[in-house]
Amino acid sequence: MTITRPAPDLRPVRPSPDEPRPDEPRPDEARLLELLDARPPAHSLPGPCYTDPALHEVDLRLVWQRQWFFVGTVAEVPEAGDFLTVDVGTASVVVLRDDDEQVRALRNVCRHRGSRLVSGSHGCVGNIVCGYHHWTYGTDGRLLHAPQLPPGVDPGGLGLRPVHLREVAGLLFVCLGDEPPEDIDDVARVVAPYVAPHQLGRTKVAAQVDLVEDGNWKLTMENNRECYHCDGHPELRCTFFPTWGLSDDQVPDAMRADHDRYLAALVDLERRSDDLGLPHRLVEDLVERPLGFRVQREPLDGAGESFSPDGTRLVRRLLGDLPEARLGHLGLHTQPNAWFHFQADHVVTFAALPLAVDRTLVRTTWLVHEDAVEGVDYEVEELTATWRATNEQDAAFVAGTQAGVADPGYLPGPYSEAEQQVEAFVAWYDARVREAVAR
Repeated sequence: MTITRPAPDLRPVRPSPDEPRPDEPRPDEARLLELLDARPPAHSLPGPCYTDPALHEVDLRLVWQRQWFFVGTVAEVPEAGDFLTVDVGTASVVVLRDDDEQVRALRNVCRHRGSRLVSGSHGCVGNIVCGYHHWTYGTDGRLLHAPQLPPGVDPGGLGLRPVHLREVAGLLFVCLGDEPPEDIDDVARVVAPYVAPHQLGRTKVAAQVDLVEDGNWKLTMENNRECYHCDGHPELRCTFFPTWGLSDDQVPDAMRADHDRYLAALVDLERRSDDLGLPHRLVEDLVERPLGFRVQREPLDGAGESFSPDGTRLVRRLLGDLPEARLGHLGLHTQPNAWFHFQADHVVTFAALPLAVDRTLVRTTWLVHEDAVEGVDYEVEELTATWRATNEQDAAFVAGTQAGVADPGYLPGPYSEAEQQVEAFVAWYDARVREAVAR
């Protein structure tokens, strides 16, 4: 198996001091650039990058207001009028299915005096009615009714502001910027064939848990990008091979038998995937492109079917037209905020969303076949047990790290060999900040 490693220093080449710059960065942007310049290669970020409220606002402005990020799936808005909301900093977006069965994203802001329109993470509406002065909008965002609107005011120009939205095989991404990065089409061409066999359009939400981690969003993402800490996840280790994430030369002699078992399971899974026409090989482009991603189908330990204590399936009804359960898991993650696990019997999606400099929402959603019956085909407690426990454990790790990076004694430390994807995430963040400042 070939594992692609990022170079030790993935940051973009700094421009020469003699090169002209169109505009000088704002003071807070200049401070962030200085901190990024001071970071040694393959080291964690300086403390203020995780703790300074002013720099958090820079993150929101330069990263979250410009990049594509994951918000949910088509299974969360199955019928006309169904909606979900996503808050990023002070911005709020409502994603809904309109009366023509199209999924669209709109600013959750009334065009009258700015009142929030819908509340709650999910719901269903006939029309969108502002609770303040009862301005009424269709599910397509058009203004339908505005009491006492002055003569001569064109209601056609007062519809809800649209937000860029793109569906990738049932995964929904939005971009708050006026000019979203164009690479999502390239990413979709690669990723969609991996995801499509699980047929998210024929799934339903079995459970969803919102967990607030007491840490900066980057710490949440860095924690997800490595399994160096996975000894702290006993439930997850039941189905993740002990040497997951390690290349051949990184495997200790004491774990060689486990690694050989993993390699044998990988060869078997690749053979069966080829027989079924399922893409499985690693494709990784984490740093250079705006919508960085990594996708690969890999075996699970035990029975190799699902995230259960013995690796057996958790849902009797398999997804789509998949003919067997022993298909491991399709792992996908995207920069800046999402990771996914697709099994033959269910899908788990994770979205990390910044609430404050030291608070991050992690929204976890479990999807099963639309015809699967709770209590017959699956039990919610069993279905969600592994990742509920793992998320709680990760929340404790993130909170402890947030406390540590705020300590005056904190100095950035070097990443281990097992933390290559953490370095890739930080390098991606560095590159996006510099691109935005240079505009």
